[in-house]
Amino acid sequence: MTEEPPKGRVAIRFVGNATMVLRYGSLTLLTDPNLLHGGRFVHLGYGLVSRRLLDPAVPLREIPRRPDAVILSHLHGDHWDRPARRHLDPRVPVLTTPHAARWLRRVHRFPRAVGLPTWHGRDLVARGARVRVTAVPGRHARGALRVLLPPVMGSVVEFGPATGGVDLRMYISGDTLPIESLGEVTERHPDIHLAVLHLGGTRLPGGFLVTMDGRLGNDLIELLDPPLVLPIHYEEYTVMKSPLADFLHEAERRGFAPRVVHCPRGGLLHAGPGARVEPVPGTFPAPPRPDPARGDRPER
Repeated sequence: MTEEPPKGRVAIRFVGNATMVLRYGSLTLLTDPNLLHGGRFVHLGYGLVSRRLLDPAVPLREIPRRPDAVILSHLHGDHWDRPARRHLDPRVPVLTTPHAARWLRRVHRFPRAVGLPTWHGRDLVARGARVRVTAVPGRHARGALRVLLPPVMGSVVEFGPATGGVDLRMYISGDTLPIESLGEVTERHPDIHLAVLHLGGTRLPGGFLVTMDGRLGNDLIELLDPPLVLPIHYEEYTVMKSPLADFLHEAERRGFAPRVVHCPRGGLLHAGPGARVEPVPGTFPAPPRPDPARGDRPER
């Protein structure tokens, strides 16, 4: 498990896909738990499946069984899978969309799942530390396809002392495309320090794009104007068609490259006041790459 970070700092450990372990003081959060091993398949609904290409980069024993909360952006197999459900204590609070919360309570037997309508939040407080999670808009697809996919939420996560103030304000996009209503995020939360973007350019049969590719990820940077950006959710599944390099090249072209925070799978960052993010020495492994000999390279 990620150790308690220095006072006023948030520890961010990137497990893989959209899964992060976040630690602030004595509070621990887990995002979009996807603990499935490489080579196995997830169901995306309507008979669609996708194969995971890589194992999680953090051993299961280091993933908390009972974090103070799970933040779940939506109910898809690459964000909430069977290994995660088996690993987690069912008493853990899960902060998610109202749609997903109903399913988790009734079907998956997680009775403390909480549905957060857009712009509603929940506070977590322990031993002088406070984390507030607020649901913000998200949309998995455009047009008619939107009604066929589960509702999605992004999150603004504010870390600070229980007595008041904010040490770090983090935006987590969830599996959204850039939509006009996301402009309201910075109207309501004007001082976002770090934006965590779900990328990958996921495409469904017929070519329908349902997560941001390199261009759209940079469009969202332009819309929100965060000082720092952490890309996650890329190159993990066969349906992901836009590698991280697409995003980085576009960020370089548009002048956003200095904002991009580099964190390999399994790496640990400390983030805190003043929009400062620093790697923790010794935690940046050489990330495993898809093996072309096994046909594991994401298709373009």
